[in-house]
Amino acid sequence: MKGPRRILISRIVAIGLALSAIAQPVRAECPQPIKIIVSYPPGSPDDMIARLLAQKLSEAGKQSHVENLPGAGGMIGTATAARALPDGCTMVIVNQNFVVQSAMGVKLSYQVPDSLAPVTLLVAAPETIAVNPALPATNIKELIALVKANPGKYNYASPGYGSSPHLASERLFKQTLGLDVVHVPFQGGPPAVTSTVAGHTQLLHLTLPIVAPLVRDGKLRLLAVASKTRAPEFPDVPTLEESGIPSHEVEFWNGLMLPKETPDDKIDFRQRQIGRIMALQDVQDRLATLGYTPVNGPPNVFAAHLQTEVDKWRAIVRDGQVKPE
Repeated sequence: MKGPRRILISRIVAIGLALSAIAQPVRAECPQPIKIIVSYPPGSPDDMIARLLAQKLSEAGKQSHVENLPGAGGMIGTATAARALPDGCTMVIVNQNFVVQSAMGVKLSYQVPDSLAPVTLLVAAPETIAVNPALPATNIKELIALVKANPGKYNYASPGYGSSPHLASERLFKQTLGLDVVHVPFQGGPPAVTSTVAGHTQLLHLTLPIVAPLVRDGKLRLLAVASKTRAPEFPDVPTLEESGIPSHEVEFWNGLMLPKETPDDKIDFRQRQIGRIMALQDVQDRLATLGYTPVNGPPNVFAAHLQTEVDKWRAIVRDGQVKPE
């Protein structure tokens, strides 16, 4: 009987291991609803992506919701996420401001990037140069001539002092082009856009998804994109390099992170889960409409991207001599 018994035990063990492998993803999923923290106001690029993810997670049977915690250039929401329980139930959407603040030497209650665990990059989109349609400039050359003829008259809006659009604007308008323009900071991208649409501010250096709908409606005029190639949505709009300004490529990106001590199995589970969502055709179509390119990959790829971004923005801050407020 030893032979048959040994075979039976082996089969039981094999079945147990198989069931364990199947159950692993279930254990990796959190028992309560998923919270996706957005460190910026509703309507911001981060918010658009978070709501799309929450919708698809909920449709797949896992109740999810977005919590907007704007303020302090994204630091409030990021700090809240860093303090959350590492159970895989609280995620945060980050963008390049996550590394910019560290590059500027801003005093933070968390370490960049070490207080959060990278899960995956999500999307990328080019930054743009957009203006109020009343501004008598239809291209970059005309904009330069107009501002140089009227020093100090025009201003540009940004999502906040020390934000990546602020630094990119300072680098482009002042360091590269030598223009005398005034910086007007706001609490997030949407109010900066609202101000420019209303004509209170005239210039914007913001990401394509946030300005694209207003460009289509004629409420903003797009002069150039800060990418290597033209945006498919606006094929007639030149790049900055085509406009005579090389070496000024600025890309907006969003990534997903979890609290630092989150177990590896939960991080890997979440990355695979989000990867399946990003691969859905309707999700890709929606992202293309918004002006995003999907960028998905494993945690180590996102970690390498974060380090590259830290190095890049430190150089921009150093060259521009921008100091924290």
